[in-house]
Amino acid sequence: MEGFNLFGGDPNEFQKRLAELAEQMQGQQNLAWADNAISLAVQMTVAAVNRINVQGTADQQAEQIRSVIARVFPESVTLVREARQGLQ
Repeated sequence: MEGFNLFGGDPNEFQKRLAELAEQMQGQQNLAWADNAISLAVQMTVAAVNRINVQGTADQQAEQIRSVIARVFPESVTLVREARQGLQ
């Protein structure tokens, strides 16, 4: 068993360390996915608000913005919720 000399020649210790490394990598991947999902939610919301061509009085403009956010926000919340669940 010359290949396992890194951990004192113990193949079980080598396997244990590989499992720990795989677990760490999975955690990092989950965190990266969550970060990307949250970033996407923010970008979606900002893009939707930026596309609004508000017109009319201040009250009418506020209503137009609220209407767009009401459509986009549930999708953003879903992305963030799934991201949080992926971290647990």
